[in-house]
Amino acid sequence: MPDQGWRALLKPSVPQLVMAILLGGLAFAMTVQLSGRDDTDYSGVRKGELVELLKSLDSANDRVSSRVDELTATRNELLSTTQRSEQAAQQARKQAEDLAILAGSVGASGPGVQITITDPEREVDASGLLDGVDELRDAGAEVIAINGTARIVAQTYFLDDGQSIRIDGREIKGPFVIDAIGDPSTLAEAVRFRGGLLDRVESRGGTLTIDTRDKITITALADVKPPEYAQPTS
Repeated sequence: MPDQGWRALLKPSVPQLVMAILLGGLAFAMTVQLSGRDDTDYSGVRKGELVELLKSLDSANDRVSSRVDELTATRNELLSTTQRSEQAAQQARKQAEDLAILAGSVGASGPGVQITITDPEREVDASGLLDGVDELRDAGAEVIAINGTARIVAQTYFLDDGQSIRIDGREIKGPFVIDAIGDPSTLAEAVRFRGGLLDRVESRGGTLTIDTRDKITITALADVKPPEYAQPTS
């Protein structure tokens, strides 16, 4: 009998196996739960308090999202304003450069023509040169200089002075070299057309040559005179 009792203890029944499995599973689950818990314990918080806590978190998240949107919009507006300011500054600089070229206060370079007038009889006068300059302007010449020293602008005047010509007070003698920046073919055609500068020079015993170039450089500057009577409008 004692041997049978020991054998009964050593040989567990099915219910005992089931109970052992359940206890083992419960222990494992408790171990996992304990190891996975964070530092905050909400087990003692009531359901209503948890609901309020979640609402508070949602509200805080909404405020943060709204602030992020505001900052993003401000950044985009600042970037747009900066870009507009840079574009306005670039446009202002370009306009200032264009006005300086037109006023003859800075040098310029670009494609154009170089016209050389040889006048051994000295028959080409101030009026003839002025007519040629006007024809070049009408053909689109943007910058004109004569003999590398006289820059032609809107206020430039031409005057006969004995055997020479004065341009804005500068004495210019032949041969006359006219540098003009613009479309080379158009400017050359303006000089060659019937009754134009070429015909007038040749009719007076002179010769005229036209050299089209990819780059003409003009360094002569005009005498900038401030207006005496004109004032800017408000």
